[in-house]
Amino acid sequence: MMENCSYDRTELMILNMVRKGLFGELLHAECGYLHDLRALKLNPNGYQGMWRIYHSIKRNGDLYPTHGLGPVAQWMDINRGNQFDYLVSMSCKSRGLKLYAQEHYPDSKWAKQDYALGDVVDTLIRTKQGQTILVTHDTNTPRPYSRKILLQGTKGIVRKYPEEKIHIEGRTTGHDWENLDKYLEEYEHPLWKQIEEKAQGAGHGGMDFIEDYRLIKCLREGLATDMDVYDAAAISAVSALSEKSIAHKSRSVDFPDFTRGKWKTNAPLGIVEA
Repeated sequence: MMENCSYDRTELMILNMVRKGLFGELLHAECGYLHDLRALKLNPNGYQGMWRIYHSIKRNGDLYPTHGLGPVAQWMDINRGNQFDYLVSMSCKSRGLKLYAQEHYPDSKWAKQDYALGDVVDTLIRTKQGQTILVTHDTNTPRPYSRKILLQGTKGIVRKYPEEKIHIEGRTTGHDWENLDKYLEEYEHPLWKQIEEKAQGAGHGGMDFIEDYRLIKCLREGLATDMDVYDAAAISAVSALSEKSIAHKSRSVDFPDFTRGKWKTNAPLGIVEA
């Protein structure tokens, strides 16, 4: 219920753009968690311990879908007029962790260990409204950090990595990209406009402060939180469902309806202010 990436400045700005119709009808999104965690998983003296490695040994699926999928679910009104319908998942072979262990800890048991987790796991979700979402998990390869973050609509497209770019039909020249910051003054989310100064210096570029601010405000004022237990279940379910799909040669797997039909009438998430 506290997915901090849903409160990142860019992701909230895109939500505001979606609500104002800038992209037209939404068609497709891409997101994920692409983060070189080899040293973190295998360092016996690491500050987090080695709990992550045991998941990589036993499980082959998207082990961490929520960072990227949390914001996308809000853009596409998941559980609020729309719903994840089904998914298919596929993974490549596993090489990264064993190679890293053999190079850095050659005498350890990890250098001899076989790992279930494929180095790159791709999951394709289809929604009840007919959109598609490509979710990628990649934590075992050498690469720069990314959550991918791309949204395509009938009127334009926006992306976050490797650079924040946008193309809007009728506003962008030709087939070129524009820098997203050109749209900041017009479309920045009110939360960032109003409390950015208070968020300076907080974790993950300030989005942790925005996240905590919203949670506390909702609890104090008796408001529904921006993400509820049904949202948490929907975006987290990708882990188990992707494992099931991969284990059965990438067959499609249906999402449970955690809302028991209430997604059809729940109101979309609004653009809130501080």
